[in-house]
Amino acid sequence: MSGKIALVTGATSGIGRATCWELARNGYQIIASGRDAEELIVLRAELEGGGFAASSFGADMRDEEARRQLVEFVKESHGEMDALVNCAGIIGNGSIESTSLADWDAMLEINLTAVFHLTQLAVPLLERRKGSIVNVSSVAGTRAFPNVLAYCVSKAGVDQLTRCAALDLAPKGIRVNAVNPGVVVSNLHKRGGMDEGRYSDFLEHSKTTHPLGRVGRPEEIADLICFLTSEKSGWITGVTYEIDGGRALTCAR
Repeated sequence: MSGKIALVTGATSGIGRATCWELARNGYQIIASGRDAEELIVLRAELEGGGFAASSFGADMRDEEARRQLVEFVKESHGEMDALVNCAGIIGNGSIESTSLADWDAMLEINLTAVFHLTQLAVPLLERRKGSIVNVSSVAGTRAFPNVLAYCVSKAGVDQLTRCAALDLAPKGIRVNAVNPGVVVSNLHKRGGMDEGRYSDFLEHSKTTHPLGRVGRPEEIADLICFLTSEKSGWITGVTYEIDGGRALTCAR
């Protein structure tokens, strides 16, 4: 073990889960966080069964106090960290006319405010090791799509937060970057309201909206995240990386 420490939110499925495994294989001790307590137990057991050091802390990123408690847990258990991966997020439908204020607030709270707040809380721990932050944004942060208004706005906010935080934290030696995936196989859309049939149709259709002719795999995003936390990317900060099979080039819907 290298002694490197990484906190990953949204760790129980999709990109977050894949990121935990990729970082673990690259020598990080994993602190996995998510809302699903049972899945956290399973993930931790699997990581430890694979010979990796892991701990977990259940936290709902919509809850301000839970965010504070999560960082306090890291502080008490490790005292510092090398990487923060803000992966927790939600998606939902709604246009400028149909999005309720409650839905708007919920989307921005978990997708944007939680990223801001957790980053802010984690700075003292990251500064001790000149660590790295990677935010999981979306192709919807750089391109507009109909009927996902709040989601697009929240991810655009994540991109600008990434750039501003990179400037603010550069004097402390902390790098901040984001990844902007296209459609990736995960539970995101199903948790956003799609049943199995609709999700299967959505994935099939998405083959036509990504120029490379397929959707992404969580492991592909995790590889990029791992690179951005590593010393190999030591001169990269404030960048939002499109990893979307070319979708941002077309805005295909």
